[in-house]
Amino acid sequence: MRVVATAGHVDHGKSSIVRALTGTDPDRWAEEQRRGLTIDLGFAHLALQSGEAISFVDVPGHVRFLRNMLAGVGAVDACLFVVAATEGWKPQSEEHLRILQLLGIGAGVIALTKIDQLDDDEAVELAALEVADRVAGTFLAGAPIVPLAVPAVGPHRGLDDLTAALDALVARVPAAQDRDRARLWIDRSFSAAGSGTVVTGTLTGGGIGAGDTLTVEPGSRAVRVRAVQTLGRDVGSIGPGHRVALNLAGVDPAEVDRGHAVVAAGRWHVTNTVDAALDVLTALDHNVSRRGAYVAYVGSGEHPVRLRVLGPDSVAPGFRGLVRLHLPVGLPLLPGDRFVLRESGRDETVGGGEILDVEPVRRASRAAPDRSVARVVAERGWVDADELERLTGERRAAEVGRWVVDPAVRTGAVAELAAAVEAAGPEGLEVARLDERQRALLATFDDVEIADGRARPAGAADPLVAHPAVAALAAAGLRPDPPAGIGPAELRTLQRRGVLVERDGLWFHAGAVDTAAAVAAQLLARRPDGFTMAELRDAAGVTRKYALALAAELDARGITRRRGDVRIGGPRLQPVRR
Repeated sequence: MRVVATAGHVDHGKSSIVRALTGTDPDRWAEEQRRGLTIDLGFAHLALQSGEAISFVDVPGHVRFLRNMLAGVGAVDACLFVVAATEGWKPQSEEHLRILQLLGIGAGVIALTKIDQLDDDEAVELAALEVADRVAGTFLAGAPIVPLAVPAVGPHRGLDDLTAALDALVARVPAAQDRDRARLWIDRSFSAAGSGTVVTGTLTGGGIGAGDTLTVEPGSRAVRVRAVQTLGRDVGSIGPGHRVALNLAGVDPAEVDRGHAVVAAGRWHVTNTVDAALDVLTALDHNVSRRGAYVAYVGSGEHPVRLRVLGPDSVAPGFRGLVRLHLPVGLPLLPGDRFVLRESGRDETVGGGEILDVEPVRRASRAAPDRSVARVVAERGWVDADELERLTGERRAAEVGRWVVDPAVRTGAVAELAAAVEAAGPEGLEVARLDERQRALLATFDDVEIADGRARPAGAADPLVAHPAVAALAAAGLRPDPPAGIGPAELRTLQRRGVLVERDGLWFHAGAVDTAAAVAAQLLARRPDGFTMAELRDAAGVTRKYALALAAELDARGITRRRGDVRIGGPRLQPVRR
């Protein structure tokens, strides 16, 4: 499916064309039908001979309903631009064309309507030449201009030619990409009898299926998709590029409105400050500066914004500048999203453009935004790979742990960490004192070994662990003599590092405690109600002095616990494998 928006001046025949092509009246309201004036968005679909389908979003042409027009063109693939041959190019023709251009729409077909009201073919040709001249230099330059007559009464002319032109348009418009990050800007919400909340919009970025859990922004409300519908029929799931209706559970109709978005949970960065490129319209008669009451149209929403020009004080007509926009609510945005900017005080469209950065970290006086992923990483130094994808829309493989790291920052961090390991010498650098990033970086070092919680140059022996006193305690097992030839400070260091254990004045090698734990487990396997100190002494083959110290250590570790005169299993007791 391709989504095509109508555009053009009021009363030039947009709705009449959609009605003639599809058999569906896009004017949904009784007032629209009574007045013959489109007020709000209308929707219809057309099956083409090629097997492709078009979903039309019919927009109002009257200037008073421009906000509704803008809500309908934020996520379309192409346009059907309508100009009446009897009236020619009008102010709203120009404004709609500029809006479509600012939104990045790149293809369309032009319908030259009401040709039945002209005197002859020459007049039609002259009208077509005027339109071609008006669209020169825009995305509609060279677009097919199809003469058309769709009167309310009488035969239609040119519909077959228009259908063929639309079929060719669909063939050259790329299909929507599935990036596994669905987003649907809501352009209509209502309550359906027996179903609850229903929202409609154009689905982009990824697929949605019944049963999915999504998020409504702003507000981060979790919702569940009860049902999915497109082209008037229920489907189990649907991919991007379609007009979609979603029946949602978990949200009341009053809590969702035009301008909200339904998005894949956890896949979008929600922001209320963006840096953007602003193209100011050439026809504007004044510069754009921070002074003004601005309204930004993003997705299907209308939002008052504060504007700050980055760099110079203003942007002149016909030029591009960089701006920072402060939104009143958080929206799920991405670099490349388009917007239109209007000034409500003058009631005029001033420009529009492309969002470049959805989470600026530099102050406005120093910001230099672009869509480069490298810039985003460089400004942050370290970026979680998942967060980087949410910030840029592009996936980069994590280089250190879960982070993507700026090359210059990584070089400095590597040098600092290598120096710390070298300074620690054979005793080693205590890994527990490093932060998460440093530990992840240390894991990439080829010339560093990590043992007993310490990092040291590869091949370097730990002088404390290799001390004869440690070897003597290890050999003595459960019946060690007091350590000889080693000072109290060294013993405490070995204790902190988990090599030795001190209990009741006796020093054991860590392996001895493991042996004692195994003995206790075996005793409890035979005597679940508990074992006595004498039984532990005999099973371990030690004197009571050693048995008491080992039992106290096992209690402290939660392997055993005392109940009266016996020890029973503690919360950390490991079962004996048979």
